[in-house]
Amino acid sequence: MGTLNIADRSIGPDNPPFVIAEMSGNHNQSLERALEIVEAAAATGAHALKLQTYTADTITLNVRSGDFRIDDPNSLWSGENLHDLYEKAHTPWDWHEPIMQRANELGMLCFSTPFDETAVDFLDSLNVPAFKIASFENSHLPLIRYAAKTGKPIIMSTGMATLAELDEAVTAAREAGCQDLVLLKCTSTYPATPINTNVRTIPHMRDLFNCEVGLSDHTMGVGASVAAVAFGASVIEKHFTLRRADGGVDSAFSLEPEEMTSLVVETERAWQSLGKVTYGPTEAEKKSLVFRRSLYIAADMQAGEVLTEENLRIVRPGNGLHPRHYGTLLGRRVTTSLKKGTPVDWSIFA
Repeated sequence: MGTLNIADRSIGPDNPPFVIAEMSGNHNQSLERALEIVEAAAATGAHALKLQTYTADTITLNVRSGDFRIDDPNSLWSGENLHDLYEKAHTPWDWHEPIMQRANELGMLCFSTPFDETAVDFLDSLNVPAFKIASFENSHLPLIRYAAKTGKPIIMSTGMATLAELDEAVTAAREAGCQDLVLLKCTSTYPATPINTNVRTIPHMRDLFNCEVGLSDHTMGVGASVAAVAFGASVIEKHFTLRRADGGVDSAFSLEPEEMTSLVVETERAWQSLGKVTYGPTEAEKKSLVFRRSLYIAADMQAGEVLTEENLRIVRPGNGLHPRHYGTLLGRRVTTSLKKGTPVDWSIFA
């Protein structure tokens, strides 16, 4: 599989998790707030900022009833008309360049999710380093092929896709020219629950599609993301806002700055902890071997005396013989005088 590169960032098992802060519509239609989000994301240590590129007219129809109204009482957007919702949530296209420029100045990559072919062309003209395919768009095979033809890396959320649908999407991307592909395990509920996250899928997906795999995490907190890294996730994507209390279309399941900082720190710690299959003391542990138990003389002894449970003890520190010898040494005579606190070695029987 090898290491995958997005601009100057290497992604793969030998590198810390690549953390993406998703702005989505949390700018609340204010460019000033959008730039504040960029600065706050950079301060958390996130490696990339992600936008969404569409207009209400490129993603839905301006129809005011029926299928175009969200009636699910459990939805964050219940009662909303789709066209109105996307009009409120979209990032104006003339904001993209200043947002991307600010992110780059602060050391972050910046790319976006195109929702139609015109968005791919627009983002390509801004020289984005990658494209993200949203979970709701992974069935849009013409869009996947169009983005793949640019030759840029593609990060694709799996969302509700069946295995057959996912195979179809991956095949479409690869046949159209995508060489660098990352799949993100994703649960398309907002917010998602840990119980529906199923991070055990990550290594299976990696083996099945021979590509890097990560998690697009809509749960609250950072626990699911840390668990995903333990199962091999090399990319973590989380929605990000300045303050959930400020409202916004995605604010309810977005991380605030302190939480995003924790995400960056804890996912890297999780990755560092993976290490390799190993037994025995590590280099760092070797100096602690002395604090293990071993065999010591527990009372003053004269030459010729017999070792008993009273004068032979298994105690700390670890400079004497291994405790495995305790049973075989009981009843043996020592050949030299010994002080209490003498570590037992084979020379006392010579």
